[in-house]
This record gives sequence, C-alpha cells and structure tokens, in this order.
Amino acid sequence: MSLKSRSLVSINDFTKEEQLQVLELAQSFEKNPVQDILKEKVVATLFFEPSTRTRLSFESAVSRLGGKIIGVSDVTSSSLQKGESFRDTIKTISNYSDLIVIRHPKEGSARFASEVSSVPVINAGDGANQHPTQTLLDLFTINQTQGKLDELNVAFVGDLKYGRTVHSLVMALCNFSCTFHFVSPVELKLPDSVKFHIKERKQKYFEYTKIEDVIKKVDILYMTRIQKERFSDPIEYEKIKNSYVLKNDMLEDTKENLRILHPMPRVNEISEDVDDSIKAYYFQQAMNGVYVRQALMSLILGVK
Repeated sequence: MSLKSRSLVSINDFTKEEQLQVLELAQSFEKNPVQDILKEKVVATLFFEPSTRTRLSFESAVSRLGGKIIGVSDVTSSSLQKGESFRDTIKTISNYSDLIVIRHPKEGSARFASEVSSVPVINAGDGANQHPTQTLLDLFTINQTQGKLDELNVAFVGDLKYGRTVHSLVMALCNFSCTFHFVSPVELKLPDSVKFHIKERKQKYFEYTKIEDVIKKVDILYMTRIQKERFSDPIEYEKIKNSYVLKNDMLEDTKENLRILHPMPRVNEISEDVDDSIKAYYFQQAMNGVYVRQALMSLILGVK
C-alpha cells in the first residue's frame, strides 16, 4: 500500500487500510517527532482562508522533520489579487515545491488543484466540504483514548451542516461499525448526502436537538462551533449561535471512558471549566495533528 506521490483531497481517497497505515506511522512520530528526513523537500502551504492550528500544525510537522516551507497565508498578498487564475497559481507553485497543502473557501478547489498540479496536493479544508487530515488526527485521537475505533458510540454536536470536519470523520468512521448520534439545531442538521453514506454502509444514526439526550450514552463527544463565516444572514447566526454550551456539571454520570473532542477554534461552546476535566481531550487532539501530518507527508513524499 504505497501512498507515494498520492494526493489526499477526500478522506475516501484512502482506503481503510491506508488510513490505518498513516495512523500506525503517526505513533512512531509521537515517540520521536524530531527527525531529519525531509531536509531535501520543500512544502508549499497555500491558505486562502484563515487558519491557525491547521497551518501551524503542518508547518511545525515540516520543520521538525527538517524540511523547508514556502507559502501564502494571506490571499491579498498573492498574485490572485492581480488577476492571475487559480489554475496558473497552482501550476506555478507546483514547480517550486514537492508537495502542496491547500485551504480554500470554495468546495472542489482542492480537487481541481490536485488535477492541475505536477506534485501531490493535500486538502487542508475546502469550504464546507471536507478536511481529511483533521479526520486522520481525529481517528488517531479516538484510538488513543478508546484503544479501538470500532463499536463506539460517537456524538457530534453543533454545526453539522457546514462542519467539514464532521462530514469527513463520519465517512471514515463508517469503516468501523460505529453508532452515530447527531445533535444540532434544525437549521444545521447533517446533510442528506452524508446520511446516505451512513445508510449505504448499513450503520446506525440518531438525531437530537438536545445534548442532554445523548451525553450519558456516548464514548466520544465531538463538539463543534457554530460557524459565523458560513452564514450569509447575520440574523440567522445570532438566533442559534449559543445553541449548545458544554459545562463541567453536565459531565456528571457520563461514561468513565468519555472523551471530549473539538476541531478548534473554540468560541463559547465548551466552557473553560471543562478544561480541567480528565474527559477533556481537545488540546492533546490538536497536538496529535503534528504527528499525523508528519506521517502523512512522509508517506506521500516517499521518505517512509
């Protein structure tokens, strides 16, 4: 199962076995994250949408492995502002690098980039579509906390309509016979296309509007923020922005193995009093992104 020179745009681009291959290698980077295996490689990070954790996680991963980073973190400073086409930008930058990591607000942009680039492309988020490297680090974290990936009860809370992290992770967990619990306002329910994928894989899912209806029965509670930037109408955002706020006292009588995850950034959907709970795992989850992205880039660049 060689991932050398492969792009990762959708989590479904990799088979279950290939995903597990990345996770297994990530375990070795967790033990030894500083190596010099990318010293001859240049990675371009193109972030046409604001990002902190994902961009810095990729750049930290490259730096710890001795690679070089070039990139764009502000679209206003790129030649796109001068009228250059997205196609020309990608084709040009692929001449300067061995691998492109891209985030873009438009769905399908990463797939298009992979089709015109002469080097592999990793999707770091395209609109409300997918975020496959977040999915891999989420899988790594779930396995780390539960000791397995199958036969788990997993709850997703918040913005399930626009939440690309949710879409990708649900699709990946369908490989492991999990039961899904979806908690959201009616306006932000999981898209039918993702539900169809669950049904196609003959998995179970349930929908709720209250977090209290599900919190005591799940192994993983995956919180998400209501994404203001996805709303065209600010009034609609104001109506539902505080729909779910997880507080420490809500964790009473939950399962001992429950772990709380969040793709970050957090706004107010998890109270800071939760941070001291042994069940809060979102900061370690963010750290795991470095190890998983080290593994992924090493395999795609053929150094592992």
